[in-house]
Amino acid sequence: MAISDHNHCREIITKAVCGKGRKFSVVTHTVTPPHNPTSILGAWIINHQYEAVRAGDGIEVIGTYDINIWYSYNNNSQTDVAKETVSYVDLVPLSYVDPRHRASTEEVSAESTQEPNCVEATVSASGTSVAIRVEREFAVEMVAETKVCVRVSPNGCLDLDDKTFDFGGDTSEFDDLDPDLTDEEV
Repeated sequence: MAISDHNHCREIITKAVCGKGRKFSVVTHTVTPPHNPTSILGAWIINHQYEAVRAGDGIEVIGTYDINIWYSYNNNSQTDVAKETVSYVDLVPLSYVDPRHRASTEEVSAESTQEPNCVEATVSASGTSVAIRVEREFAVEMVAETKVCVRVSPNGCLDLDDKTFDFGGDTSEFDDLDPDLTDEEV
């Protein structure tokens, strides 16, 4: 930008996405049921809750979920469900950060792009516990105030109220459409 163009630019302070990141995790939890398991009949995760907080160079996702394991015991003669609540902290690094953002205005959020899911459950070698392998993924964002530079017209704003715009195209092709038709009826 030339020095003479400086009068035609403005710095605007606005809120914008100033940081983003994503993290996929595979973790293993060990659950010890009240009875020594013979086999695993099912394993699932419920009640997932989490929040996001700014931490160092990233965003921490702090959460909990319940692991439920349906298993057999006494040589497959009886069944039970073992339940355990697990806490976790995932530090998601920010792969992009706007260096000009105002740190005092940071707001962070996280979205679970893959809810915690049990991908494998096996009885331990000792036969007293169950190893649960869980996958989860988060996308995080940091919104903050930042400066953007915009070019301004030296002639000011055009009076757009007096203009008619032609976006092209023939609207007669829509004359036969039924206005009461909804997507559900298609």
